[in-house]
Amino acid sequence: MEKYSDRELLEQFKSEDSRHFAFNTIVRKHQEKLYWHIRRMVLDHDDADDILQNTWIKTWKGLDKFRADANLYTWLYRIATNETITFLNNKKKRFFVSIGDVEHKLASDFESDNTFTGDQIQRKLQKAVLTLPEKQRLVFNMKYFDEMKYNKMSEVLDTSVGALKASYHHAVKKIEEYLKQD
Repeated sequence: MEKYSDRELLEQFKSEDSRHFAFNTIVRKHQEKLYWHIRRMVLDHDDADDILQNTWIKTWKGLDKFRADANLYTWLYRIATNETITFLNNKKKRFFVSIGDVEHKLASDFESDNTFTGDQIQRKLQKAVLTLPEKQRLVFNMKYFDEMKYNKMSEVLDTSVGALKASYHHAVKKIEEYLKQD
């Protein structure tokens, strides 16, 4: 997978003969990072899989129009982020509840998730992250877990670096407060 650059894969995707190979290689190359980005937002494995599937469908439909102004991974990350936000908003609308109630439901589902393999500290951190407003949670996940630089986040989220730094700072403070509680 790593032997092909994104640029080479995009070139191969343009050819009908190698389109499927190129797309499958792109999926294998990027799916794990995208899955974990989505999973940290929704926590549930099945929901993350569904969102990732929607991400790949949108990618397939839009890849021939991709202009390569941005990095391919940045574009994929943006699609995954937008799909995740759409999923969370739809969940909120479907159940006629506030985003806080959705987050409470996610936390409750997370408690009973048999697929989570982390220890108590990781579990408490995930619960703390769930208490954050959506934008702060997204920025925190991107910076802390994905180790994404602010300028790359700015491309993905179409937000200024200053606003992202402020969101991350506020998120860290809120998480610190949450972790101090017992």
